[in-house]
Amino acid sequence: MWAFLVLLYSHFSSALSSSLYSSSCKLQGQFHLNGLHKAGDVVLGGLFEIHFFTVFPDLSFTSKPQQPTCHGLDTPGFRHAMTMAFAVDEINRNSNLLPNVTLGYSLYDNCVQLAIGFRAALSLVSGQEEQFILEETCEGTPPVIGVVGDSISTSSIAISTVLGLYRVPMVSYFATCSCLSDRQKFPSFFRTIPSDAFQVRAMIQILKHFGWTWAGLVISDDDYGLHAARSFQSDFVQSGEGCLAYTEILSWANDQAELRRIVGVMKKSTARVVIVFASENHVVNLMEEVVRQNVTGLQWIASEAWIAATIFQTSRLIPHLAGTLGIAIRRGELPGLRDFLLQIRPDLHDNENSLVKLFWEYTFQCRFAPPPAGWVEAGGAICTGQEDLEDVHSKVIDMSNLRPEYNVYKAVYALAYALDDMLQCEPGRGPFSGNSCGSLKGLEPWQLVYYLQKVNFTTPFGDQVSFDENGDALPIYDIMNWLWLPDGRAKLQNVGDVKKSAFKGEELTIDENKIFWNFESKKPPRSVCSESCPPGTRMARKKGQPVCCFDCIPCSEGKISNKTDSIECTSCPKDFWSSPQRDHCVPKKTEFLSYHEPLGICLTATSLLGTCICAVVLVIFIYHRATPIVRANNSELSFQLLVSLKLCFLCSLLFIGRPRLWTCQLRHAVFGISFVLCVSCILVKTMVVLAVFKASKPGGGASLKWFGAMQQRGIVIVLTSIQAGICTAWIVSASPVPHKNTQYHSDKIVYECVVGSTVGFAVLLGYIGLLAILSFLIAFIARNLPDSFNEAKFISFSMLIFCAVWVAFIPAYISSPGKYADAVEVFAILASSYGLLVALFGPKCYIILLRPERNTKKAIMGRGVES
Repeated sequence: MWAFLVLLYSHFSSALSSSLYSSSCKLQGQFHLNGLHKAGDVVLGGLFEIHFFTVFPDLSFTSKPQQPTCHGLDTPGFRHAMTMAFAVDEINRNSNLLPNVTLGYSLYDNCVQLAIGFRAALSLVSGQEEQFILEETCEGTPPVIGVVGDSISTSSIAISTVLGLYRVPMVSYFATCSCLSDRQKFPSFFRTIPSDAFQVRAMIQILKHFGWTWAGLVISDDDYGLHAARSFQSDFVQSGEGCLAYTEILSWANDQAELRRIVGVMKKSTARVVIVFASENHVVNLMEEVVRQNVTGLQWIASEAWIAATIFQTSRLIPHLAGTLGIAIRRGELPGLRDFLLQIRPDLHDNENSLVKLFWEYTFQCRFAPPPAGWVEAGGAICTGQEDLEDVHSKVIDMSNLRPEYNVYKAVYALAYALDDMLQCEPGRGPFSGNSCGSLKGLEPWQLVYYLQKVNFTTPFGDQVSFDENGDALPIYDIMNWLWLPDGRAKLQNVGDVKKSAFKGEELTIDENKIFWNFESKKPPRSVCSESCPPGTRMARKKGQPVCCFDCIPCSEGKISNKTDSIECTSCPKDFWSSPQRDHCVPKKTEFLSYHEPLGICLTATSLLGTCICAVVLVIFIYHRATPIVRANNSELSFQLLVSLKLCFLCSLLFIGRPRLWTCQLRHAVFGISFVLCVSCILVKTMVVLAVFKASKPGGGASLKWFGAMQQRGIVIVLTSIQAGICTAWIVSASPVPHKNTQYHSDKIVYECVVGSTVGFAVLLGYIGLLAILSFLIAFIARNLPDSFNEAKFISFSMLIFCAVWVAFIPAYISSPGKYADAVEVFAILASSYGLLVALFGPKCYIILLRPERNTKKAIMGRGVES
């Protein structure tokens, strides 16, 4: 039984194996794509927009699937494809690049449809063979080692997502979406056109160059536009470079109501600059609505997708679009391309779907045999294949604006240089595992990706080509401007460029003299939400509006802003104040009782006048020292009193001028000692008068022994010494010091002397007041003595003036700020000094000078005038 089972298993195993090896792997479907092919040792793939209309058949589950058909040949797209063929042909003729390798190509039309482009990409990387025999295995080198394309960002995202799984290199010449720089999602994607991230930064540099901080943004509803909008938000708005007045999205559907709304937003907005980041197909409908609403006075900024489109440069659109500035792909020179295109012949390509044959039929309006029924009868011609392209002035041979073509050229050469670098690898020194090298026989796509990342070459046009860590080439853009010619035509002119180098970073170069401005002023327009805030003001944002919309608020006192558009005002340093314009700090005005101001001059003059009067009186008294009126009541005390009054007048000068440490210390000390000396002399004189009167009475002679000359001097010295001690203790314990006071006036520095110790100052004044009151009381008691010339009356009067002045001084001094406090004190010193001088010495000088007949002993004693 066991033997039977073994025999049965062996029979079925043999039959199953025979069945498998006689079968084959079949493709589930054959893609009938428009293409162009050339055999070679290594084949490069290409995806290009050659037709821009696609008709998809109705899907049915009851019939065999049918292929979509493409219509409407796009001449520039065909030229892009032929540029790749030209580059491959040029490389094959170059003995220095891939000398022992012949390149081939397989180019397909994507018909501007993701579905068709995706089919073409799968065909390129998997092949179109109908079957693989299993005995020969289905393994081997892919049909293409790399793909040039796709031109559409959305298609490139989808295709590269799949190709990236197998590390098949894809080099795009026109897909600009910044999202494709994500190396995690697209590990084998490269491109020779700058990403939209750089294009956005280039546009922002243009906006900054002309001071346009307020702009509108219109984008297409696809990856191209949406990623650009995000870049503008991050690089333009959030970085503080400017603000977007509005962001509008152009839908794929030609919705006239929506277009009217968008154009209405443009008309109402205060933004004079409009950035349109969309494809040509989207912009056409928008511009038609712009013409219908007759919108003028806008400065258009065009993305590279439509800046060079000739469809806009018509007599109908140019009055509205003239002066447009935009970013254009770098234009290059490709010598030999025109001759290569003129040598194209359809008989060189036998495939009925050959791109050359389709182009030929479109260009010459003919059909290759067999034509459809009725074609010849309807006037259609049969193509001979010998027609001359130069006879029809085809745009395909126009070499004036080679921009995408230049990127295609660089993409093909990048793959070629990467392959060349790989083939020059020395065995045992390779970059792969075990120091191995790649080879054509066992070439893996990821090996080419490795070399493609390191490629670095210079084109015949002089541009360096290399890729960064994200697969982006060194970016460079031309800045274009639409010139409105006198005959009504438009001309696209280059007015600068923006590029990024490995050493200098991003550089913008614009020749403003070449730019055509479509405004009456022939100058760049102003496009700001709010005018710049000048120095001296700060920006205050308007609630609920973008940061570019603000009010300019003048800086408050003591604060400045010294640059345009300051966010906040800065406070001036301590000894500085804001200028009237609030744009810079100036030293604060200084205030003190100066010799140069009228008040100071008046007080100084009054002080010096009092000093001079004292000196004159002293001279008079010295000259008439022998006369009775001078000798009466101790002439020595009169001399001391005059000297002390002179010091009182002079001490007031210490209160005038900028306070210094020494003046602050001396002013009150000299003032206090001088006045104590003065009042002490008066006090002693009063006491002597009272003592003399008592001595004149019987039994009163003993009182005079206490008021001899020595005793009088001693009393004055002792009383003055007490004040000197008070001043010394005050200065030692809490010395008066100069002080910069800013509390009175914020914009001024008031220089004043701080008393240091209020108690010391109060004791000093209190001591003077005590002596003055004592002198007044004694003089008041002696005022009615029966002498003819009773000095007590004048002493009491002078003390009354003295006390009244200083009683009034205290509240006036406390309430007076700054220099006026010093002025009040000086005035009190001068007023009291003049009061003493006039009251005590005025009558005596009057008698000495004007009534000498009364200057006798009898007259003084009250006995009449001597004959």
